[in-house]
Amino acid sequence: MSAAVEIVPYRPEFREAFGNLNFEWLEKFFYIEDYDREVLTNPEKYILDPGGYIFMALVDGHPAGTVALIKRDEGDFELSKMGVNEKYQGKRIGQKLMYHSIAFAGEQNWHRVFLDSNRKLTPAITLYHKVGFKEIEIEGGSPYERCNIRMEILI
Repeated sequence: MSAAVEIVPYRPEFREAFGNLNFEWLEKFFYIEDYDREVLTNPEKYILDPGGYIFMALVDGHPAGTVALIKRDEGDFELSKMGVNEKYQGKRIGQKLMYHSIAFAGEQNWHRVFLDSNRKLTPAITLYHKVGFKEIEIEGGSPYERCNIRMEILI
């Protein structure tokens, strides 16, 4: 029997787990860019203070996954910093975080949510399509060197 997944808002005691969950997958698939390091070591300054949100997926009270919604413009947010601990992968935690984020965006009456990713992350791209994201042009560049696909969902 698998433990229930609880999605909760970020709290200061999750700071280290938030960073580690993201560093873990970045090191596995890419490398940690300077922008990543800045944001992940100071999420309050770069995500929360400017009006963004972070959610944590807890399993038995332990952080198993995370996602951030970074404010880019009024009603326009970037879904970013989504990571699930390898120990918990395959339990649909990423999908639960994604659905939670989209529902939250709807409750907030946002215009859209977009994301920057990399085509080599096939399971993630499949998930994004599954929940309704559509590929769009990468206008204005991306803060991530690894970005080669941008997707959006209109809320």
